Amino acid sequence: MKTLLNWITVIFSITFFHGQDISAANQIAIVLRDKAELTELHFPKSVNQFYHQHGFEYVWINPSVKKSLLQDAILLLKDTGKRGLSSKDYHGQSLTPEILNIVAEQTQYTDTKENAVTDILMTDALITYINYLHFGKYNPFYSSSFIDGNNIEGFKAVEILHQALQKDDLQKTVLDVQPEIKEYVDFQNYLNVNYGDGVKSREEEFKKIAINMERLRWMDASRDTYLLVNIPAYSLDFVQKDRILHYKVIVGKPSTPSPVLKSTVDYFTTAPDWKVPQNIFVKEMLPKIVKNSRYLEDHHYSLYDRSGKAIPATSSNLKQIYKNPYQYSIRQSSGCDNALGAVVFRFSNSYGVYLHDTSQKQLFEKTQRALSHGCIRVENAGDLAARLLKYDGAEKEIPLMKSFMDRYERKDFVLKQPVPIMIAYLTCLIKNGKVVFYNDIYNLDPILERKLQF
Repeated sequence: MKTLLNWITVIFSITFFHGQDISAANQIAIVLRDKAELTELHFPKSVNQFYHQHGFEYVWINPSVKKSLLQDAILLLKDTGKRGLSSKDYHGQSLTPEILNIVAEQTQYTDTKENAVTDILMTDALITYINYLHFGKYNPFYSSSFIDGNNIEGFKAVEILHQALQKDDLQKTVLDVQPEIKEYVDFQNYLNVNYGDGVKSREEEFKKIAINMERLRWMDASRDTYLLVNIPAYSLDFVQKDRILHYKVIVGKPSTPSPVLKSTVDYFTTAPDWKVPQNIFVKEMLPKIVKNSRYLEDHHYSLYDRSGKAIPATSSNLKQIYKNPYQYSIRQSSGCDNALGAVVFRFSNSYGVYLHDTSQKQLFEKTQRALSHGCIRVENAGDLAARLLKYDGAEKEIPLMKSFMDRYERKDFVLKQPVPIMIAYLTCLIKNGKVVFYNDIYNLDPILERKLQF
C-alpha cells in the first residue's frame, strides 16, 4: 500500500472527523478519513466499521494487547497456502516479515502514520482472510463490494474478528468460518497432512485442490443433509449425516452447460409433462416438424399459440409457425416417451433447470455424459424420490409415489423439510484419502487458476 506509506506531510489543521477536530484524532482516524487511501483496502467499509467499534484505537500495534494476538495473526497470514488461499491477497508487500517483526518487538507504540497504516492493513488482511475463507474470492453469487456492505445470512467478517478478540482465540474463531460440508473438510484434512512436504510434483495437485476449495466456498453450506451434483464427475450424492447415496447423472453439453447454483428441492412431481424451451423448439425441433408431419404425434407433442390455446398441426398452421416460431410453443404429454421421464425434482433458480428422470436410460452406460441442454438427468430417479420421502418422514407415501410413476399419473409430493441442493463444478475430490481428478469438461480450471494467481 505504497500510497499510504508515502503519506502526505501536510494535513489541514481544522477538519472534522465524526464530529471531532481531526487534529486531535489519532493517525488511524486520519488515515481512514482519506477516501483515496481506502481504495487500497479490499473491504474498506468493514475496516471502518471495525475501528469505529474500537474507538479508532490501535488493535495490533498495541503493547497492552497480548503479544500472542499479533503472533497468531501473523501465523494465519503465513498459512494461506495450507487453507487453499493465495498468499498475494493480504498486503504482503507492505506487511513484510521485517515490518511485522519490528511491530511484534515494540514495547510501546507511537501514534505515527506508519504504525497506523500497518495496523489498518493488518485489519484489512484479516477481514479479507475471513471473507475469502467463507465466501471465496470470486463468488458468483456475492461480489466483494456486496459482502463488504452487508450482513449475509447472519455472517459479517467484522463481527467474526470482533468475537475473536473477545474470546482471545484468533486462529480457531477465524478458521471456524470455513464450509463444514464433507467435501471441503476432506480437502482441508488432506492439506493439513500433505501441504508443505517439499514434494515438487505436488504443486499442481495443491493448485487443483485450492481451485476446488474456492468453488466449494461459493456453496456456503453447513448442513448435514444436502444434494450435491458434481458436473465433471457426472454424479449426484445425497449426503446425510450417517450415509451418502450415489447416483449417476447426465449434465449439460459444453455448448449448453449446466449452471453452478445453490437452492433447495421443495417438491417433486410424478408423470410431468414437458414444456419445451423456446430455443430447443425453434432451433432443434421445428426443422424436424416441418420435415416430418408425424413428428409431433410420434413423440406426443402438442402445439400451442401465444395465449396457450392448443392448435392442430395442419400444413397451413405449420407454415405460419415456421414464419413466426416465437409466437408458438410445444408441450410433451406425460408417458414413457416423455423427455423428463416419470419424475421431476423442482427447485427455485434463475436458469430454468431441474433434476429429472429420462426415457433414454441407456445413456447412463456412457463414460462421458455431458449430453443435455443444461438440466440434470438422474439414473434411478425413482429411488432418489423414495429416499427424499423417507428423509422427510413420509416413508408411508413411497408405495403411492411408485404407483403414480408406474401408471404415469401426475401428483406433486411436497417436502416438509426441503433439501438443499448444490450444482457444483469440482474437478477433483478426496476419495479414500487420495486425490481423484475429473475431466475439466467446460475448460474452466485455467480461467479460475489465472484469477487466483497462485
